[in-house]
Amino acid sequence: MNVLITGATSGIGHQLALDYAKDGHSVIACGRKQDALDTLASAYPDQIKTLRFDITDKSETLSALATQEPIDIAILSAGVCEYLDVKHFDADMFERVFRVNVFGTMNTVEALLPNLNRGSKLVIVGSLARLLPFTKAQAYGGSKAAIHYITRSLEVDLKETYGIDVLAVSPGFVKTPMTDANDFEMPMRVSVEFASAAIRKGIAKGRRDIGFPKLFSGMLRVMSLLPQGMQVALSRRMARNS
Repeated sequence: MNVLITGATSGIGHQLALDYAKDGHSVIACGRKQDALDTLASAYPDQIKTLRFDITDKSETLSALATQEPIDIAILSAGVCEYLDVKHFDADMFERVFRVNVFGTMNTVEALLPNLNRGSKLVIVGSLARLLPFTKAQAYGGSKAAIHYITRSLEVDLKETYGIDVLAVSPGFVKTPMTDANDFEMPMRVSVEFASAAIRKGIAKGRRDIGFPKLFSGMLRVMSLLPQGMQVALSRRMARNS
């Protein structure tokens, strides 16, 4: 299979690229840092090709992906996280986070659609943070809530029009350079190896929503069914205890 992965220079995307290449698939690893891409490709030079571009630059993204061979699986995992301090409210932070997590992802979708055939899988990585109003996560959680809605809506139209399967990935806490910067407790945090295995297994089985770890995902999904007032009260209590 031909597997394209954005955000392949670190974290989940990096591990997915290694694991798909290890299994003998052709991987197109995408990212902004050429040195990190070169190091990744050196691990499996026969399986991994690299593309350097910034997903927030639409023209660069369209150009980079214009001449790619047909893609069987496209995994869009590039993303950023910033937390809000309401005492120093920063609207620009929302723009920075949404520019990557939402608009950058959609730039990539637009560029990839000509390379996706009937039966191809478009996999968009979100977050379980979308499920509850967590403290300080207004920008990150909001961007992931937006991307999940877009993913579900794309599932409707792309399947009907092109026969493309659209899958959503909703991770909990995963040990990556991004979460290493967090200064709060991260319950049930898993390794990138665990995350990659869960995602690859979910894709192989065609699961519409790949959430992990299962216990943490299940707990948050149940909490998200509570009345909104109870969700806010619960999140306030968690914030005080953190």
